[in-house]
Amino acid sequence: GQLVFDTSKPDGTPRKLMDVSLLASRGWRARTGLREGIALAYADFLKRQG
Repeated sequence: GQLVFDTSKPDGTPRKLMDVSLLASRGWRARTGLREGIALAYADFLKRQG
């Protein structure tokens, strides 16, 4: 078979946007930055893989 991609049509994956404005308006702030959070999650993943 042959795979054909029509880039003029949507790919079927809906955009998932996160909005923390409600949390921020109530005083919530992230304590862990994105880069640090990814590093921590990856380290935990490796630890659990044994």
